[in-house]
Amino acid sequence: MNAPFSPEMLSLDLLKVGTKARILSIDWSALDHAESCRLRHFGFDEGVTVEPLHLGPFGRDPLAIRVGRMTVAIRRKHAGAVRVLPIQQ
Repeated sequence: MNAPFSPEMLSLDLLKVGTKARILSIDWSALDHAESCRLRHFGFDEGVTVEPLHLGPFGRDPLAIRVGRMTVAIRRKHAGAVRVLPIQQ
């Protein structure tokens, strides 16, 4: 699904730590089958709220992301396939 363009939209790997955002779209074709299944099992889907919690020490990889009440670690290149819109608080 392609979300309409919004100037505030960015990829999850560029979202600042502690900033909540809503997933607008996920480019499933940019991910291999196993990784897309993994993200779906973790709850990544359009409309879900996510929040980066921590960046890895070397190359800022992996990213610790809060999805609902769960915290998951994903690679930066996989987070790049997730388009989000920051939530104004």
